[in-house]
Amino acid sequence: MRLTILGGGGFRVPLVYRALLADAAHGGGVISELVLFDTDERRLRAIGAVLKRQRDAHAASRGAPAPTVRTETDEVAALRGADMVFSAVRVGGMPGRVRDERVALGAGVLGQETVGAGGISYGLRTLPVALRFARTVAAEAPDAWVVNFTNPAGLVTEAMAEVLGDRVVGICDSPIGLARRAARALDLDPLGAHADYVGLNHLGWLRGLWAGGRDRLPELLADDAALTSFEEGRLFGAEWLRALGCLPNEYLHYYYMAREAHAATARTLAQGGQTRGEQLVEQQEAFYRAAAATPEDAFALWEAARREREETYMADNRRAAGGVERDSEDLDGGGYERVALAVMRAVARDEPTRLIVDVRNRGALSELDAEAVVEVPCLVDAGGARPLAAAPLTGHQSALVQAVKAVDREVIEAVRSGSRTPALRAFATHPLVDSVHIARTLLDGYMDAFPELARVLARP
Repeated sequence: MRLTILGGGGFRVPLVYRALLADAAHGGGVISELVLFDTDERRLRAIGAVLKRQRDAHAASRGAPAPTVRTETDEVAALRGADMVFSAVRVGGMPGRVRDERVALGAGVLGQETVGAGGISYGLRTLPVALRFARTVAAEAPDAWVVNFTNPAGLVTEAMAEVLGDRVVGICDSPIGLARRAARALDLDPLGAHADYVGLNHLGWLRGLWAGGRDRLPELLADDAALTSFEEGRLFGAEWLRALGCLPNEYLHYYYMAREAHAATARTLAQGGQTRGEQLVEQQEAFYRAAAATPEDAFALWEAARREREETYMADNRRAAGGVERDSEDLDGGGYERVALAVMRAVARDEPTRLIVDVRNRGALSELDAEAVVEVPCLVDAGGARPLAAAPLTGHQSALVQAVKAVDREVIEAVRSGSRTPALRAFATHPLVDSVHIARTLLDGYMDAFPELARVLARP
């Protein structure tokens, strides 16, 4: 089978290849050819050099055949005949993320790439490109399955589903990471525990953790020592988690502690620090530049940069929560590519697997319509990903989910119609934007910062 990665020069692509090599080493590899598509040839060369070192190490230690690697800068050539497609593009690159952050912070609201104002801007810029890719897949690889990594993952998946139907599945590593950490806190085998998780991408809750025929989450919530033994417990605090009666996805820190998260970022910048995007621009530019100069060192350079990236993930939020440290297992990297390969294996081998992914609702959540993309446990096999029925949301959960889904729909409508009015409504009605005046400031700021956005939203 041929796997094409859109955004093949991206920094995290070696994680995908690492997982493919592990599959091959254990005799279960289903991918024989990997095609990397990117418009940036320098990034393709650098990532290609990393993959070559990985492939050489694999051959030396395992002897098993490794998937061949081909690079393309033409999307039609990259997608023609593909069996699987991983979409991992970043429209505007890391410099675009910096502008998403800075415009929001300049307007006095949180600057985060997927949550709030920054996520709306990112979505408005990304959807036209994601839809173009979806149409190319439909034309050049109509039987291919698409696994979408591109953020904001739920929003992008919902837009692509208008073209590809159920053949596109969105993924995120946050739910599986949360369930894994909760299971370890209870001394459970994460592979043997079933998570009752529900919500949208970057807006969900672990409501139950079943093992041995019973829900073990209540005993975790009752145990301060166990709760504070892992990242989310320290991030939100035991008292608030017991008040909720569940474990929130880490991104809900931006909603529950919005003032603290904003203040932590403001303090960092006041002390001469950088936004997260600025950190990654600097870090990744250093990697790509050095890897181009010394390709023989590309893997070591990438691994050092990857480790630094993981150590500084959500650093401002962890400082706002009193200096929360990341779990050592999470620093090893890997997560989203494991979910992606699990989807791929389940589909390719027709091996039914239970996974938390982003799919069209189809009645799983009674609070949302059938076409709304939700993040819930699904049964994945050769027929795709089918959401499992979920218990109703609490009033609090429903209010947040419906508000953010309404924002997603306004973003999709803005891109579909080319009108700024739905975009203004998206900014104004998001729970993290508290003023119509600020919403107008944000829209004007992003239109000025991104000329391509002004072209997308050409109508009033």
